[in-house]
Amino acid sequence: MPEGLGMSTVEQIIALQERMGQSIIGQKDVIERLVIGLLANGNLLIEGLPGLAKTRAVKAMSKNLEADFSRIQFTPDLLPSDVTGTEVYHQTADGAEFRFEAGPIFANIVLADEINRAPAKVQAALLEAMEERQVTVAGTTHKMPPLFIVMATQNPIEQEGTYPLPEAQMDRFLMHVQVLYPPVEDEVEVIRLVRGEEQGALSGAEGDTPPVIPQQAVFDARAEISRLHVADAMDRYMADLVQATRTPEALSEDLARWIEIGSSPRGSLALDKCARAHAWLKGRDYVDPADVRAIVHDVFRHRIALSYEAQGDAVSIDRVIDEIVSLVALP
Repeated sequence: MPEGLGMSTVEQIIALQERMGQSIIGQKDVIERLVIGLLANGNLLIEGLPGLAKTRAVKAMSKNLEADFSRIQFTPDLLPSDVTGTEVYHQTADGAEFRFEAGPIFANIVLADEINRAPAKVQAALLEAMEERQVTVAGTTHKMPPLFIVMATQNPIEQEGTYPLPEAQMDRFLMHVQVLYPPVEDEVEVIRLVRGEEQGALSGAEGDTPPVIPQQAVFDARAEISRLHVADAMDRYMADLVQATRTPEALSEDLARWIEIGSSPRGSLALDKCARAHAWLKGRDYVDPADVRAIVHDVFRHRIALSYEAQGDAVSIDRVIDEIVSLVALP
């Protein structure tokens, strides 16, 4: 039976996740976060050192999904019109006219590579597309496609020639996903995978390519996720976690010293969306604390500002989140 026919919605999304895993070795958590972002209809910030398959992971998703893919390489000399598109003058038999030439932002999956290398004006243009799902050029508003997600990457070590993202734009990312070095066993599999791909390309042999997962599967999944049961106690648990970032002194002296600014209400909304998507992927029709704890680091990582004292003590943001999770009572 052809893939996609006779398969349930969750089976199609799991198939997408598994196919991505076939070309990305050792990054199961990252793949899962990308899929959760797609299901939760949110934009992702992906951070990791060069060569850790950040771009490859996004490409693997677009390859296996019925979706238009666009990659924007951000550089300091980039202009907003290079991203959004611009009005172009055309001379026709009926006279002159301006036509809108859509930029690379008009795609289903947009990879914003090294987003922190773009100046503020470009980041602001991207912000409207991310938040409002539209672009305004020359006074005319152009809507983004129904399936639209921005996956932005940034390098944590290169600071020369970069423009740090403002807090307002950071907050609009649903999750901040960190990509870490793979263990040595996975490194061996990476070597073998790439070697096999090179041999296949040289020989001209192409394996059977299964049909792509249709966009409708994503929309159906979102509809099912919206109907998941979330108990009142779970709502309070998520709100308590967010509140703990704002009033850390109520939990411990260390947290009070480490946290400068807590999460905005977008943190609560992101916890709810991502926890429901995580529960759905695990085959449940309800959310439990394990779903919240599974994604809380990715949701809070860019929404909590650490104090200078925390930075001086080399306290990482993930350690702070671990402390919050350990001190907030379970429902």
